[in-house]
Amino acid sequence: MAQRIATEYVKASLQLTAEEMAGFVRFLEEHHVKQQVRVLDNGNHEMVLEDEAGREEVRLTFERQQDRYVCVLSCRLIKPKLTNVMRKAVSAFRGNAVVNRIYPNYTMIYHYEQGAVRKIVENTNGETRVVFEYKDTVGQLLAQFLNTDIEQQIDVLQNVINQLLDLRNQCSDPGQIAVIDERLKLHTRELFVLEA
Repeated sequence: MAQRIATEYVKASLQLTAEEMAGFVRFLEEHHVKQQVRVLDNGNHEMVLEDEAGREEVRLTFERQQDRYVCVLSCRLIKPKLTNVMRKAVSAFRGNAVVNRIYPNYTMIYHYEQGAVRKIVENTNGETRVVFEYKDTVGQLLAQFLNTDIEQQIDVLQNVINQLLDLRNQCSDPGQIAVIDERLKLHTRELFVLEA
């Protein structure tokens, strides 16, 4: 298995409530990450995270925005301890991120949405290949099931066909009957396609 050189958070964001912020601090303590937290006058939080050996650190700035603490960060991590903690934090606290996991001959690009991996792309020498992509099949089927556009079109067509049939029954002119029959032919074909 290839040895990872670095993990790069190109664009990551966390949005935490005050309660989640306290949970984030506990989460870091549980994972034995040293932290220095400064609370600024405006309510912002600056955090410096270090692995136990003090060999690597990450600076996080959580800006106070109404009832949330918002952190947008970009960083490069090499040591496995902070790398794993950051991965778990993005997942546990429903973060969004684009993360490059860099190996000697290729890069794996992970796209996180709300803490879940939605897409993984392999980049080798500038060529990309999608390795994984989340598809919400159940959601797509549900949306299709709830879509009533077709049923509405069928109702409209059935009304038009009924009106044309009534008009045909009242008409005695062979020329008008031929025009009505042609329109009926088109609408019934359309109706057949929609009902199929």
